[in-house]
Amino acid sequence: MLKFNLEEKSDSPYNILCLGAHCDDIEIGCGGTILKLIERYQNLVFYWVVFSSSSQREKEAYESAKQFLKGAEVKNIAIANFRDGFLPFMAIEVKELFESLKEEFQPDLILTHYRHDLHQDHRLISDLTWNTFRNHLILEYEIPKYDGDLGNPNFFVHLEPSICRTKTQHILNSFQTQVGKQWFTEETFLSILRLRGIESNAPGKYAEAFYCRKVVF
Repeated sequence: MLKFNLEEKSDSPYNILCLGAHCDDIEIGCGGTILKLIERYQNLVFYWVVFSSSSQREKEAYESAKQFLKGAEVKNIAIANFRDGFLPFMAIEVKELFESLKEEFQPDLILTHYRHDLHQDHRLISDLTWNTFRNHLILEYEIPKYDGDLGNPNFFVHLEPSICRTKTQHILNSFQTQVGKQWFTEETFLSILRLRGIESNAPGKYAEAFYCRKVVF
């Protein structure tokens, strides 16, 4: 089993880049893993980037990111305002943002969208992640949705029930603009965590799952 190789008392920072096409993607896809890392390690530096937002959703995204990163000593939160659903048609501008990220931050771990996600915005962010960061550990998270594009992940992070509850409540409390949508429920978020927990024999019954395409030892 592959485990994070971080020293809890190390003075060396461990840089984590979190990328999400939309305002709630990072939280839904890997919020539990982020909470677990912050709970366990003290040397983490986060750069949290959301690419698509509106004026109302930008405020939600910023407050949500602050909640998830509350225990991190160093955190940078950036919310861009590219149009939802149109990222592939703004690929030049999005790529320029990736290039600026590469100059500003050298991540040890990148959390991004799944390559075969059927949402066009998600796929672009995944493709540009791999295009921009060529020598990094990249884990691709999943987003449950109408398209039914869940696959067979190969990297699991076991989560305690308390972390799952915290993750779910942060999401439900933060994104009030999404409350009326039929998929935006506690059952949705806990069900995928429970299924991935079954697949990975998680002792706490829950897990987040990722796709790890390339690992170099």
